[in-house]
Amino acid sequence: MNQHRLMTVLVAPVISEKSTFVAERNEQVVFEVLQDATKPEVKAAVELMFKVKVEKVSLLNRPGKVKRFGQRFGRRINSRRAYVSLQPGQEINFGGEA
Repeated sequence: MNQHRLMTVLVAPVISEKSTFVAERNEQVVFEVLQDATKPEVKAAVELMFKVKVEKVSLLNRPGKVKRFGQRFGRRINSRRAYVSLQPGQEINFGGEA
């Protein structure tokens, strides 16, 4: 796979109450990814960027909500999340502490 593409597949880590709960309970990490990202691309990108072994990747499409701005209706953008299961003993630390 193209290394430049792999570096752009992961948009940002998702830091929320639900993602923290999933991380503690299932040893998974949640990332916001590109709309056209595939499971093999996400797996390769995580292994390349964080030097960990990935066991499984699940993708979730989140449709954008319809919101109202005064008399006009608008729509938020669609997003895609990746739930990445790490192999036992592996961990990703976003705090920057080594």
